[in-house]
Amino acid sequence: MLTHTTSRVLEPGDLGAALAILESEPVNNAFVTARVQAAGLDPWRLGGEMWGWYTEGRLRSLCYAGANLVPICATPDAVRAFADRARRIGRRCSSIVGPAAPTAHLWRLLEPSWGPARDVRTHQPLMVTDQPAPGIEADPLVRRVRKDEMDVVMPACVAMFTEEVGVSPLAGDGGLLYQARVAELVGAGRAFARIEDGEVVFKAEIGAATPQACQIQGVWVAPEHRGRGLSETGMAAVLQYALAEVAPVVSLYVNDYNTPARAAYRRVGFREAGAFMSVLF
Repeated sequence: MLTHTTSRVLEPGDLGAALAILESEPVNNAFVTARVQAAGLDPWRLGGEMWGWYTEGRLRSLCYAGANLVPICATPDAVRAFADRARRIGRRCSSIVGPAAPTAHLWRLLEPSWGPARDVRTHQPLMVTDQPAPGIEADPLVRRVRKDEMDVVMPACVAMFTEEVGVSPLAGDGGLLYQARVAELVGAGRAFARIEDGEVVFKAEIGAATPQACQIQGVWVAPEHRGRGLSETGMAAVLQYALAEVAPVVSLYVNDYNTPARAAYRRVGFREAGAFMSVLF
């Protein structure tokens, strides 16, 4: 039994203890919790390692180390231990993302060896709701994307990603991984769009989903249709689906400088309940 402070890579037998920590903050941890609930802790299935921080023999904090580096319920001591491990291994992730305070601490420790980052977004409000949109009629033309509509929805997904992240998801592997992720969401019935004349006008996906909480992502309105309130009525429709069929709490996080989006989400009923931070490489 571990009786001192230490960190190690978790194994499948640690699943129960890891889930107890993940599920203690279901909204903050929705992304990683969904992966662990589906794949367990086997690194090959999970797509990365799960690091654990122990104090007096008890698992207290986690860090997911895959395509993203994600501190989870991480105390300052745990962050220091995770940073030491990350420095030794070297950077393998494309981003660091998580609750703002531990993520900022982690980045301060890693920046001398991992920096500079391509972009640092220090304050991304985390917004939540457990109610349908108040006083906003859901767009009746927003519906699930069909599997045979991948060719229709992919250009909109690529445009959204490029606009949001600053690089194209088609770089590197030609977009194979990104297309597979979009296809996964479409196949699961968690991709939604308003499609007119064969083109996407509005789209959004329910990304991470657990029985406790889910996260809306990829919200996008075609540039020529902006300013018509389609983001609000479209989000009202997706929110309706999410609450009825996926989870009792719905969240999203948004860049603090995106004032129009924050205002639109507030009108749909989302309230700010914390903040995330992202470091993009």
